[in-house]
Amino acid sequence: REAQSSKAPLQRIADKYAVVFTPATVIVCAVAYAISGDWDRVLAVLAIATPCPLILATPVAILGGMNRSARHQILIRNGGAIENLGAASAVLLDKTGTITLGRPEVSRVISLGSEGENELLRLAAAVEQGSGHLLARTLITEALARGQVSGHAEHVVEYSGQGVEGYAEGKRITVGGRSFIASRYPSERERIERFDADGNGGAALRAYVAVDGSFAGVIEYADMIRPGIAAFIRKLGEAGVRHVILLSGDRDENVKLAAEESGIREWHSDMLPAEKVDVVKKLMDRGESVVMMGDGTNDAPALTSATVGVALASHGRGIATEAADVILLADDPTRLLDGIEISRRTVRIAKQSIRYGLGISAVGMAFAAAGRIPPIAGAALQEVIDLAVILNALRASRRPMYGKR
Repeated sequence: REAQSSKAPLQRIADKYAVVFTPATVIVCAVAYAISGDWDRVLAVLAIATPCPLILATPVAILGGMNRSARHQILIRNGGAIENLGAASAVLLDKTGTITLGRPEVSRVISLGSEGENELLRLAAAVEQGSGHLLARTLITEALARGQVSGHAEHVVEYSGQGVEGYAEGKRITVGGRSFIASRYPSERERIERFDADGNGGAALRAYVAVDGSFAGVIEYADMIRPGIAAFIRKLGEAGVRHVILLSGDRDENVKLAAEESGIREWHSDMLPAEKVDVVKKLMDRGESVVMMGDGTNDAPALTSATVGVALASHGRGIATEAADVILLADDPTRLLDGIEISRRTVRIAKQSIRYGLGISAVGMAFAAAGRIPPIAGAALQEVIDLAVILNALRASRRPMYGKR
């Protein structure tokens, strides 16, 4: 709610032209009457100067652009989003599920206690059944694949964004990040740090497991970078995006590795949802037009705060898609490039329609002020201008000729 209330209102394309066109019309009417004293000339000027190009060009082009976007599996919620998407100067990307496939698999189970690997996996899966986290579902799937099925755990408590704890097979099981386990059981901090220091502190995505308050092992995951992401990042730069930044709540080693594989030069790790919002606001305060792309609940505040929020519907659910201005229905973040191209073409056609419409109206107003066009003919000319504006704006819904976008 705070992010929604702080989002600045958009200045629409038509508003920018209306600021000039309206007083200009009044001036032409005043000059025409001052020179001739003929109210018919004033009436003719007003008939030609009706602001239909301003009223019609933008919404017709915007609807056309939204229609064309939908054919590319890009759902745009409002006209403001399509007007601003093409002006993006900074693109912020979530990591898991956005630039990665978002389908991590258990790659290794390391047991450090009396429990074997399969038992450790079974106990962790039991309490993870009470969690809605993506990695929890992955862990449960692996346990089922190994035949390590356990009954539901009792007294399960999920600590949002940190981990989960409950009782299974008469033992207290805690599963979560390194800092979460260390904070729950400070006496185990040294063992955890020693484990990481002994060549185990690599970039693997992992969950730490404690059994009855004792650090018992680690479950490691692997999540692959999406094919074509490096090319996508490069094309964003070619399209005029000055800043591409990776934001993630994951560990620095993981985020750094993902950024390097993707060709992203700036990244931030161990981020809470509010910290992502802070990055968005700082860029917007510098005058950047910010596009935030994510797929998880923790991305929702940043999606709402950004100039344009983009959600991947294939992974994102509920609040993430509700918070976004643009939803990519396909499991493909590179569709953002299509959205940017469509947005730019749509805005270009809208501005072209407004300028041509107002330009022709201005010429007609000059002739009307000189007494060359009577009011009835001026009204007919305005209808012709309106029709031309609409037909030109409709081009936004069609694919350009010669295969150009």
